[in-house]
Amino acid sequence: MATLEIRDLYVSVVDAADQSREILRGVDLTVKDGEIHAIMGPNGSGKSTLAYAIAGHPKYRVTQGSVTLDGEDVLSMSVDARARAGLFLAMQYPVEVPGVTVSNFLRTAVTAVRGEAPKLRVFLKEMREAMAALSIEPQFAERNLNEGFSGGEKKRHEILQLELLNPKFAILDETDSGLDIDALRVVSEGVNRFGAQPGHGVLLITHYTRILRYVKPDFVHVFVGGRIVDEGGPELAETLEAEGYEKWIKAAAGAAA
Repeated sequence: MATLEIRDLYVSVVDAADQSREILRGVDLTVKDGEIHAIMGPNGSGKSTLAYAIAGHPKYRVTQGSVTLDGEDVLSMSVDARARAGLFLAMQYPVEVPGVTVSNFLRTAVTAVRGEAPKLRVFLKEMREAMAALSIEPQFAERNLNEGFSGGEKKRHEILQLELLNPKFAILDETDSGLDIDALRVVSEGVNRFGAQPGHGVLLITHYTRILRYVKPDFVHVFVGGRIVDEGGPELAETLEAEGYEKWIKAAAGAAA
C-alpha cells in the first residue's frame, strides 16, 4: 500500500533578502492510496505552503520534520526525482510557457517520469483519449502552454497532466478556483477517475465546499495558523460551510497566546 507520510513538518518561506518567516508549525498527516483527503482553511493559513514544500519549491525551507513516500525520504530528493517517485502537484496558478506546445510539453513530461520516450503513435492515442474525457478540443494540443488559457482551460490541462503522468499521489492546490459549474464538474470527474484507480491517493486543497459536492473526501482537515487544528469525515466540510472558520481561528489564537 502506497503511503505519503508527513511528520512534525515546519516550513519557512524565504524572501529575496534571504530572510525567513515560519509558515508551517508542526504538520502531521498520512495519506494512503485509495484515500482522498481535503485540506480546508482560510487565506494565509499555509495550505499552499504545504503543497509547495512537498513538491520541493526552493522558496520554501523545511526547518524540521519529515516527508516520506513509501518510506523513502522525499525531502532529500530533487524536484524531478519527487515526480518520478510518484508525486504530482497541480498548481493554483499554472505558469505560461510561450513557444512550447501542450503536446510537446506533455510528451516531454511523460518521458521524464517514465524514463523513456513513448512511441509517438501510442502517446498521441493516450493524449487524445485523455483530452476527450476532459472535453478538451483536439486543437488544444497545438496551443502554447497556458498562454491565453482561461481559468477552466488551465485547470483542465492540469488534470490532463495528472491522467497522463499517472503518479501515486496527486496534490491539488485549489484546483476549483476560477472554474464555472461545467468546468468544475469536468475537472472533478477527472479527479474521481484518478482516485478510483488502485495505488492512487489525493490531497485536495481548497477554500470552499463546492468541489466536495463532486469529489467526496474520506477525510477533511481544518488548517489554521500553519497546522491542522481539526479533522473528521465529510460532515466536517458541511460544518465549515455552515459556520465558517471563525471558531477555529479563535481557538488557534487562544492556544498561541
